[in-house]
Amino acid sequence: MDIHHVLIKPAITEKSTLLQESGKYTFHVAPKANKIEVKQAVETRFDVTVLDVNITKLHGKLKRYGPRTKKRPDIKKAVVTLKSGDRINLIEGV
Repeated sequence: MDIHHVLIKPAITEKSTLLQESGKYTFHVAPKANKIEVKQAVETRFDVTVLDVNITKLHGKLKRYGPRTKKRPDIKKAVVTLKSGDRINLIEGV
């Protein structure tokens, strides 16, 4: 997979902003991306050193719209731990 299509967007939540203080950043990644591809994509895009990558898959909920049920899309998230001293500035833009 091309490393330019691995990272979809950063996940900006209360929990992810608290994790940023300890050097961990959360991203939504492509559904077929693996840990090695996520590590390479973050290192080349932000010029930092990645120590660890944890990936989790979140299955989409079933939602009802009247008599019909629809499924929200599945999401794959990656929590990336950086070397101490490295930082990514997500708020001001990438």
